[in-house]
Amino acid sequence: MEFCKQFNARTQKMEAGMPIPVVITVFQDRSFTFITKTPPVTYFLKKAAGIESGAKTVGTQIVGKVTKQQVEEIAKQKMPDLNCDTVESAMAQVVGSARSMGLQVVE
Repeated sequence: MEFCKQFNARTQKMEAGMPIPVVITVFQDRSFTFITKTPPVTYFLKKAAGIESGAKTVGTQIVGKVTKQQVEEIAKQKMPDLNCDTVESAMAQVVGSARSMGLQVVE
């Protein structure tokens, strides 16, 4: 019950329905700590493209488009959770996710 209260307090300012990954560490004395992460890249890409789901067959179907500016914004939001030193490398990861979802990255 205590976890629910703390989680709700920490995420109350976030958008309702947003998936929030959490890393929970439980100790022997039944105490715990948890870290909330940023939502998955796919969540941000689907929201930016205005689609419900990605392509059913990867590489043959294009279901939407995202701009480079949207990709940069997503990369900046995801920087704390990615293994990247620069925004450009984070953008490359986001572009890869977009392509695997069937999204086209346009200027």
